[in-house]
Amino acid sequence: MLYGIVAAATALLLSALLTGVLRAPLLRLGIQDRRRRRPVPLSGGVAVGLVTGLVALAGDAAGVAPLGTGVGRLLAAGACVGALGLAVDVWRLRWWVPVAGTAVAAALVVPYGETGVPGGVLAAVWIVAVAAAFRGLDHADGLAGTVGTVTAFGVAACAAAELMDGIAVLLSVLAAALAGFLLHNWHPARAALGACGALFTGFLLASAAVFVRAGQGIGAGAGVLFAVTAVVCADAVLVVLARRLARWPLTRGRPDHLGHRLRRLGVAPRAVTVLLGVASLGGVLVGVGMHTGRVSGGAVLWVAAVAVVVVLALVRLPVTPVFRPRQRSSSASSQVTGQLRVRNG
Repeated sequence: MLYGIVAAATALLLSALLTGVLRAPLLRLGIQDRRRRRPVPLSGGVAVGLVTGLVALAGDAAGVAPLGTGVGRLLAAGACVGALGLAVDVWRLRWWVPVAGTAVAAALVVPYGETGVPGGVLAAVWIVAVAAAFRGLDHADGLAGTVGTVTAFGVAACAAAELMDGIAVLLSVLAAALAGFLLHNWHPARAALGACGALFTGFLLASAAVFVRAGQGIGAGAGVLFAVTAVVCADAVLVVLARRLARWPLTRGRPDHLGHRLRRLGVAPRAVTVLLGVASLGGVLVGVGMHTGRVSGGAVLWVAAVAVVVVLALVRLPVTPVFRPRQRSSSASSQVTGQLRVRNG
């Protein structure tokens, strides 16, 4: 218990520090969020991944918080997924590359002995879907970090109830690292997660949740897994449904996520994060209650009903076709052209 508190505090401080330190180098390298109108480096993803891995491995090496069987492999697979996400941030790889890489990593970490082969395949598909959806959730300041922090604490509570101390400590460290990152990501953001941090976080959360629920029944397990990731799932379903109705390619970016639509309704940026963070907390409480037996299985139907109502209410809300970064004014462009002519002349 004491080590968990120390590890979480260390992760929070190191993540906040590293996110700030890496801002300037990544800006110079051009590794920044291309969807924004101002330069925001993707230093948060690197910081969260490095700090989570280093603090968890330090506890395992010291023997004070052993990760346990399979958890070390899960962390290694998450690191590979995060590295692949970093490659996406740097080189803008095709959409199927991170999906395929995440699928391979998920297939390698699923505990087939507890889930069985059919259940293991479904679990791997769900891990890939959550990781991809979590990347899509990184579209508003503070949103992915807030939802990730809440979800990590929820899955850690489920792990603690099963006496899976290694997973509980790992996710507590992840939650603290995300909280440290949030110090730079709260609106207006000075750093972002990027594909590196979003894929790493989504993969680790989904994989850990599968580990915790493995062998406890597919139906009840699916309900718990949905509840703890309700906001992520609702955002993904909203995007897929809206793009299908608009005949827009699923793999082409568009400002049509939950945060975008709430902003379209006039909700302030920080209020969007708080609102969806509270919604995530509600789903997590239901999921943890179901896992520990303190809430009936029917409670997940209420979570699903709220998610369906939100999706149907927002799906027809008009959105801009594509995001277009701010263009330079004609006077500024002519001034730059004149300067270039003088220099060349």
